[in-house]
Amino acid sequence: MLLKPRTFIGASLLTILVPIAAYLFWLRIPASLQIDEIRLPDGFEIEVFARVPEARGIAVGPDGTLFITSKTGVLYAARDEDGDHVADAVTIVANRLRMPHGLAFDGPNLYLAEVGRIIRFDDIESRLESPPEPVVVVDDLPADSWHGWKYLRIGPDNKLYVPVGSPCNVCDRESDGFGVILRMNLDGSGREVVARGVRNSVGFDWHPATDELWFTDNGRDRLGNTIPPDELNRVGEPGEHFGFPFCHGGRILDPNMGTGRSCSEAVGPAQELGAHHAGLGMRFYTGAMFPAEYLGSVFIAEHGSWNRTPPAGYRISIVTLEENAGARYEAFAEGWLRGGRVSGRPVDIALYSDGSLLVSDDHAGLIYRITYTD
Repeated sequence: MLLKPRTFIGASLLTILVPIAAYLFWLRIPASLQIDEIRLPDGFEIEVFARVPEARGIAVGPDGTLFITSKTGVLYAARDEDGDHVADAVTIVANRLRMPHGLAFDGPNLYLAEVGRIIRFDDIESRLESPPEPVVVVDDLPADSWHGWKYLRIGPDNKLYVPVGSPCNVCDRESDGFGVILRMNLDGSGREVVARGVRNSVGFDWHPATDELWFTDNGRDRLGNTIPPDELNRVGEPGEHFGFPFCHGGRILDPNMGTGRSCSEAVGPAQELGAHHAGLGMRFYTGAMFPAEYLGSVFIAEHGSWNRTPPAGYRISIVTLEENAGARYEAFAEGWLRGGRVSGRPVDIALYSDGSLLVSDDHAGLIYRITYTD
């Protein structure tokens, strides 16, 4: 597959030089991913929208610009100027960020979550040639790097939502502010806990009919290859507890932390996901491009296992819901894991303006666009 040339633009020489070493290293690695290896249901197609080194969180601006955070500490913007669904220019907006991940738009203003703070770039799409200095919204979030990647969205209540993962495989640190999903006003005030007992959520969305919060959560390690499951959870009431660290998957008491506890104390998952699949970004499908049976389904980016034999995940899965529970859980796009060879690791999912899905991949350094063309 031939990819059209891309232009990398920086606001200054320094802006370009900071990430250049990582980008050049990425360019010289032979591409192991063949896009034709990705398997999708009949009628669906996948293509490369943009190349971004170690791409993580993504969000689409009001004018169609795709913003991407990177493990290299850079915030990028990708634009399709000629309408052919491939980015023509990839712009460096900011660099030297610390573990940037989550992105969310409030009108023209872009919020970004680093490991310990939330910042805001005002009117960013009209200022890509000379990006503004970010406004600090919150700077006192727990900054431990273990499970420190912080997702970010703005909910139907016009509040910022951000998770704080537990800084361990399994431990009780809720009293220190870990293992929760928080929400707050757009200026950072009015902070409150929405969900407790959450080990590590790096993706959530709101049900299009009920406005209820749903989120992915990664299960603990070192209990074996097949347990505990990762989870897709539904928040019925603010402040509900989802079991970590004493109960996993709504049914498995922790051998160390579960003494004297019961899984009946916790809210069980709406859908068990594959053990160690590392479900990260998720989206309810609300677009107009895919067939009607996909409306309201949940797409999940499964980043893939790091300590499972055999490895698992490395795909995009789909959960079909019935009455607030999963009725079917299966692969939607796979092929990034073939014969033990890993060629890609999906991270985040965003809905593009035309109803297609955009997916980031921090292993291949790509943004994919999935369309329905039948």
